[in-house]
Amino acid sequence: MFKTLIIGFLLGIVGTIAAAYYMPVVDQYREPSVISVTPNGGNVETFHVNVPMDRIMTGVPNQSDPLPPGLDWPVDEIFAGVRAELFKIRNSRDLVIGVASRVAAESAEFGDSIEWVLHLPARGSFYVSLSPQSLDGISRVGQMSIGTREFQSLHGSVSERWVENADDEDEDAPAGQIEIVTMFVGEFSDDDAASDLSGENVGGES
Repeated sequence: MFKTLIIGFLLGIVGTIAAAYYMPVVDQYREPSVISVTPNGGNVETFHVNVPMDRIMTGVPNQSDPLPPGLDWPVDEIFAGVRAELFKIRNSRDLVIGVASRVAAESAEFGDSIEWVLHLPARGSFYVSLSPQSLDGISRVGQMSIGTREFQSLHGSVSERWVENADDEDEDAPAGQIEIVTMFVGEFSDDDAASDLSGENVGGES
């Protein structure tokens, strides 16, 4: 109930923002994906968020400086220990290609959790659940739980880490980046294997 409420709320906001800002026309332009192929046949893609300029919304109970200004975040007990944020999401070329939500929750009853939803309007969306415990004090790793459109037939791991900006002299530079790296592979079914063995996918008749 708790996670369903939070995720449903954020997905509604993400959908509204995406529709308003990224789908003004039917034939939407798609920025070419920046993907690297790994030796095992999987694909690696890196996204990032420039902080603080890419923050769209921050939801925290009793926050003194809400974003956007005037946001009245619920103070119900169910939201205690919850931090919800919306961001612009960028590719490795630093181009904005979508929006993302991040929910971090601390709960003695349900356990701690960190969850992302990335929405890339020209490609689809995917939902990620990360381990709340970092591997090295910096990075967290988790799995894509479900995806739509381009991501529907994929599965794999996702990592999140904070990268601090070392250039303190540039006032216009971000304080740092939230870096998200996806490592996805396509699903391989028994039907695909049978088709390969029969010669149907080998570029000619068997």
